[in-house]
Amino acid sequence: MYSIPNDPFDSQGDSQGVLTGKPFQNTVSAMFLFLLKGLSKTVGALPLPAALAFGRGLGRLYGAFPGRRRADACAALRRSFPDKSEAECRALLQRMYLHLGMNVIEELRMPSVSLEYLDRNIIWENESHVRDVLANGKGLLALTAHLGNFDLLTAIPPHFNYPTTVITKTIKNSVINTWWMEARSRFGVKFAPAHNSYRQCLSALRKNEIIGFVLDQNMINTEGIFVDFFGTPACTSPGLAYMSAQSGAAVVPVFMIRGDGGTHRIRMLAPIAPPPDRKPETILHYTQLYTKVIEDAIRETPEQWLWLHRRWKTVPPQVAAPVQQSA
Repeated sequence: MYSIPNDPFDSQGDSQGVLTGKPFQNTVSAMFLFLLKGLSKTVGALPLPAALAFGRGLGRLYGAFPGRRRADACAALRRSFPDKSEAECRALLQRMYLHLGMNVIEELRMPSVSLEYLDRNIIWENESHVRDVLANGKGLLALTAHLGNFDLLTAIPPHFNYPTTVITKTIKNSVINTWWMEARSRFGVKFAPAHNSYRQCLSALRKNEIIGFVLDQNMINTEGIFVDFFGTPACTSPGLAYMSAQSGAAVVPVFMIRGDGGTHRIRMLAPIAPPPDRKPETILHYTQLYTKVIEDAIRETPEQWLWLHRRWKTVPPQVAAPVQQSA
């Protein structure tokens, strides 16, 4: 059995500011940020069809380069879909690269996206689940994954006047991280760091707000528990189940699925009631349940999940072989 810390997110953070106190590095960072904003403005000025075609071109180019991540993604696809041929897995991976390229372009366009654009291009299914859960006054835990355009998803709830905080990791490149956070926060979403934010999230839930929780990320042995994901043990954060049990907030699975012509569909599934207690076996059961929901969603549109992420990087500790007694 595992033990859950008082704060499942409590560990050493890695956030960095753009300015480092070193003049040369500051100059380089400022120039990089200037170029990034210029690229964002240029892409934002393109007609949407042209921008998405450019994104597919970038994805196709990126996918043409061999590398360790590509090999890992191919292996993960073969393992996850044993009924698919090698050619089918490679074709699926190629479609993932095209989708990834469009995601990048849409992310670059975020600073210029209008509320009218969101209304025109995004269809929200089953929004009533949000209203029903928030009617209980205990907040809502939104379970999501790196499926579809998961970054664009963060812009939607605040647009509909649902105060939202998303638990997010820090990008190692501080310039990209600063731009990325600013691009998303303009829609009104708030962010909580992946570490040392448990109490902040509980406070938001007590205010009857939404907490976005991305659960398909690899964890290290000391911070996660192992559940089945596509038939292979995957080290997963117990934080969502623990937070739901402690706060009494229901978990609502929500995914942003790409459609045709730059449209997206928000799929909201039926709420999952909070765990009845915080016993290790209960937390494990609910974490497995949440993970199965993610797996089922990925199976519907596997090309829209980020197979480049090394989801199974952490492996279960090996059971020590018994010592043989000499005769």
